[in-house]
Amino acid sequence: MAQAMKIAIVDDEQDMRQSISQWLALSGYDTETFGSAEDALKTLGPDYPGIVISDIKMPGMGGMQFLKKLMGTDSALPVIMITGHGDVPMAVEAMRVGAFDFLEKPFNPDRMSELAKKATNARRLVMDNRALRRELSDGSQLMKKLIGGSPVMERLREDILDLGQADGHVLIDGETGTGKTLVAHALHAVGSRAGKKFVLVSCGALEEDALSKRLFGPMMPEDAQLPAIEEARGGTLVLEGVESLSETLQARLLSAINDQGTPAETRIVAISNLQEAGRTSEDALRSDLFYRLAALRITVPPLRQRGEDILTLFTRLSEEFADEYGCETPQVSAQEAAQLLQAPWPGNVRQLINVAERAVLQSRRGSGSIASLLMSDHEEMQPVMTTDGKPLKEYVEAFERMLIDNTMRRHKGSIASVMEELCLPRRTLNEKMAKYGLQRSDYL
Repeated sequence: MAQAMKIAIVDDEQDMRQSISQWLALSGYDTETFGSAEDALKTLGPDYPGIVISDIKMPGMGGMQFLKKLMGTDSALPVIMITGHGDVPMAVEAMRVGAFDFLEKPFNPDRMSELAKKATNARRLVMDNRALRRELSDGSQLMKKLIGGSPVMERLREDILDLGQADGHVLIDGETGTGKTLVAHALHAVGSRAGKKFVLVSCGALEEDALSKRLFGPMMPEDAQLPAIEEARGGTLVLEGVESLSETLQARLLSAINDQGTPAETRIVAISNLQEAGRTSEDALRSDLFYRLAALRITVPPLRQRGEDILTLFTRLSEEFADEYGCETPQVSAQEAAQLLQAPWPGNVRQLINVAERAVLQSRRGSGSIASLLMSDHEEMQPVMTTDGKPLKEYVEAFERMLIDNTMRRHKGSIASVMEELCLPRRTLNEKMAKYGLQRSDYL
């Protein structure tokens, strides 16, 4: 959900502070007021979740000095300056220093609300981008995104931790939608290059000339970035859709790899998106390049091999979408759980995300079923027939685990409430939670 934005109002005149605060509060903003720049600076840190509206003329620290200190702390913090009537030179100077915009007294309250909306939207985008960058550089957080207790997922996490510490180039392959780019981010984040550059190039999204320029240059003076091979120096260069490289670009990439020596200064993580039956990245790449890139290799498992992870993922995704849309999480029946487990999932996790969102939306309307969503994606799929010969006991246990997990989440770990809803004696519930590896502390 979008982060709520605050507005800090800084003015030495109490009446002005209160009138601005009251007007913005009526517009739905969370405001806080300060009688001086000195007081405001005690609160306004580099990641302040909002914007600042400040008078430019104040006793003690003036507005211009205040603005310069804020810009030194966080240059992306939107600051709206209030200037005196006709004080254009000071307003121009404030904009040059880094002010988001200015209001000239006497100002129109609607104009202030309009500016506040633009500034908070800009700030929210900055904060979201910072949070994403922190998340993508935090190995522990990324590993948590690789949800699941299935053997194939445990092996994947172990491979990431092992290969993350190595210096060799890596080839990541697997079906579409399995999360190969997430694995590339995790490899970078858990290794020694975590604090270095992470550069991703989508090879299939660019024409040959544009791709050649993006990877190897030459760049023109007006270009805002270095060639990727230079930009990623010392860090990680991810080539998404590496099979899209032409023979010419493959030769240039191989030459660049050979020039680096051993250990490689820049680690290359190649992601293969080949989907044609019987065709592999080894077929698409020249052999000498393939063996350099595939010195280390990770194959991301398809969703259909992940067993009851499917139900765990579906539950988490449904909860997130229900929270986003402000409605109840849809309840999954035993039959629907079996259908989720047996679905072929050609689109893998990406497809599961879509199904979870649509399930929440149709549940909010009070119509539809998970089976109808699966059937719309796979009309050939039989609704209750298993596809991989699993015994019924495995489906029953997977549903039972999901049901206890969901109920514990809903009741925030209240054992008494879960016992009552599921009509289970405490000993039986304890035994089943131990069997499925569920701990009450995870729900508190």
